[in-house]
Amino acid sequence: MKTLLTNADQQNIQYAGELLRQGEIVAIPTETVYGIAADCTNQSAVEKIFLAKGRPQDNPLIVHIASRNMLEGVVARFPSRAQKLADAFWPGPLTLILPKGEKLCAATTAGLDSVGVRFPAHPVAQAVILAAGVPLSAPSANISGKPSPTSAEDVFSDMDGRLPLVLDGGECNAGVESTVLSLLDDIPVLLRPGYVTKEQIEQVLGAPISVAKAICEQVQPQEKVLSPGMKYRHYAPEAELVLLRGSFAEFADYVGGKNEQNAYCLCFDGEEDKLPMPAFPYGKEGDGAAQAHSIFKLLRHLDKIGAQKVYVRCPQSQGVSLAVFNRLLRAAAFRIIELSHKN
Repeated sequence: MKTLLTNADQQNIQYAGELLRQGEIVAIPTETVYGIAADCTNQSAVEKIFLAKGRPQDNPLIVHIASRNMLEGVVARFPSRAQKLADAFWPGPLTLILPKGEKLCAATTAGLDSVGVRFPAHPVAQAVILAAGVPLSAPSANISGKPSPTSAEDVFSDMDGRLPLVLDGGECNAGVESTVLSLLDDIPVLLRPGYVTKEQIEQVLGAPISVAKAICEQVQPQEKVLSPGMKYRHYAPEAELVLLRGSFAEFADYVGGKNEQNAYCLCFDGEEDKLPMPAFPYGKEGDGAAQAHSIFKLLRHLDKIGAQKVYVRCPQSQGVSLAVFNRLLRAAAFRIIELSHKN
């Protein structure tokens, strides 16, 4: 298959909508990361997403809408607390897990009785959904397990020959996937951290929410999951990634004792020139938004330069930084070293 990488003008948006109505898949920008979209009601179309990505069949997809009218048939009900959250954060990077509606195909929900749904803020994503005339299932537009793509060029490098069209809508603003919140139980559960934080959600709901263990712990292979990004190793470059938690002095001392070829560091802004091996800053310490914007782009850059080992300054585990920590933890296959307690 020949893959066309093109700008997201009105003509190409309409072409994308036509392809989607015909049961094809298309890569589109969102404010979080680029996604591979398909008609969420078309089983054969959604199966093409799994094939293009090499994605496990038990990993559910998120449905994207461009108006709340599109919720009909996607979710069985939209309770008042969902309305509150939608009023506060939609359009935007918040996915709500709700009982599924009757229109969805089985592949979209991976056989679950629930579905994740969100209203993306990116104008191109909205325009493509409206051009297609149906809500779209759309996971990240990368080979499964690799760092998510935040530019059309990233998508093309993974998906050339796997789908017919990549729409270039520029670089993604957020840089990490949406926050996923389950509303299936009495107490909402944060399943995946993102740009919308736990603290912001609690402020809107006026009550505390729960945090899934899977955000910071490995899920067992036999467990069913309600959200993408919970079960498998994700977001990983080719290099071996190791998280180091501690002060900058401890980090510099630890990597200073290493003598490895093609080894690099990911650090915070202003630290790169003070380290004994090549280093790339991924944002200011404590600035989760800046870290989120850069992290996947840097992980892909490390692949391009042939990195074999990467030592990463561990971010905080609160606010938007929790999303960055979650992605790095999974990219590192849960390898984390506590420098303050090392022998």
